[in-house]
Amino acid sequence: MENKKIGTKCVQAGYRPGNGEPRQVPIIQSTTFKYDTSEDMGKLFDLEASGYFYTRLQNPTNDYVAAKLAALEGGTAAMLTSSGQAANFFALFNVCECGSHIVASSSIYGGTFNLIAVTMAKMGIEVTFVSPDASEEELNAAFKDNTRAMFGETIANPALTVLDIEKFAKVAHAHGVPLIVDNTFPTPVNCRPIEWGADIVTHSTTKYMDGHGAAVGGAIIDSGKFDWMAHADKFPGLTQPDDSYHGIVYAEKFGKEGAFITKCTAQLMRDFGCIQSPQNAFILNLGLESLHVRMPKHVENGLAVAQFLEKQPQVKKVSYPGLESDKYYELAKKYLPKGGCGVVSFELEGGRAAAESFMKKLRLCAIETHVADARSCCLNPATSTHRQLTDEQLEAAGIPAGLIRISCGLEDKEDLIADIQNALS
Repeated sequence: MENKKIGTKCVQAGYRPGNGEPRQVPIIQSTTFKYDTSEDMGKLFDLEASGYFYTRLQNPTNDYVAAKLAALEGGTAAMLTSSGQAANFFALFNVCECGSHIVASSSIYGGTFNLIAVTMAKMGIEVTFVSPDASEEELNAAFKDNTRAMFGETIANPALTVLDIEKFAKVAHAHGVPLIVDNTFPTPVNCRPIEWGADIVTHSTTKYMDGHGAAVGGAIIDSGKFDWMAHADKFPGLTQPDDSYHGIVYAEKFGKEGAFITKCTAQLMRDFGCIQSPQNAFILNLGLESLHVRMPKHVENGLAVAQFLEKQPQVKKVSYPGLESDKYYELAKKYLPKGGCGVVSFELEGGRAAAESFMKKLRLCAIETHVADARSCCLNPATSTHRQLTDEQLEAAGIPAGLIRISCGLEDKEDLIADIQNALS
């Protein structure tokens, strides 16, 4: 499937049935797998053979879908997790430990901000947040001797800043660490961060990939390009013997292409157990089969709504990188030539009170703690997804208290605009 177009990969990558086998990805709804001898199973525990023994680590259904995601992003290996939050935690913790340091964009999803700034801090992992607009000099200044990863979002949720992936990758690589990029909003249909220098890509598959609000999930895709052994002193977990697996050295045994995901599965999934259920993986695959068809419609609706909002006197500011007036328009043309997503952020004159009044009058767009769905929805981040942030942190992340995030679904754009116009009036 390597040379096939993205739409063909959405439909057919990952699972190729043989003669007389199920046409659809089979749901292997089993916790365990039978073997004839203890020796056969022992080879699996020693990572000497491939196969399955317990779904907490791996499951055939999940692996079929993960293989599709690897093909879509242009990676060499992938794994599914129980949520996007689990994916980001695993991706970071796989290269970090107590005493490590992370450089992260300040313009990221509030839950991820809290994960890195609060929860991982309790594990002894510190972070320096940088502006997504920082210069190379400013980015370089954020690095320390113990920095082990750089993190950002292609399109930030909900500020809609666009990450300059090439610049962040250049700086990360100059310091011998991987760039991890959350590509949830554009999906690989509209942006493939690995092609711009990212080393690890994460997703909340709950969003556009599922696309119907049916199944929570996450994913990690490895580019297979980062040379762990070239920076062996920074990543002992990958380059030194793992005593819990008979002294295996992941970077030596599985190479650049497989070391990261193998360690993430064998260690972190084994110990934390944040597995995506086979049923959810099956639902995710159904969503992936139409992803390339749905994303252009989301983009069309998002742009139409943004253009409408930009002309309304009640609207103080509109953020949508597809608008020519947007601060990130030029970066969007570079990284997102087919458009970004269907999410629009805007601020009403009147702040928080005006935002609350507006949302109460919506009829078609539902108030939900969700985004990137077939059905349009909206929320006020300051009182929901980002309520754990202080006003200062909200401002730093580009999310004023009166900001509204609207996720344009697959409805007719004329009906969406009419609903918004009614609420504004």
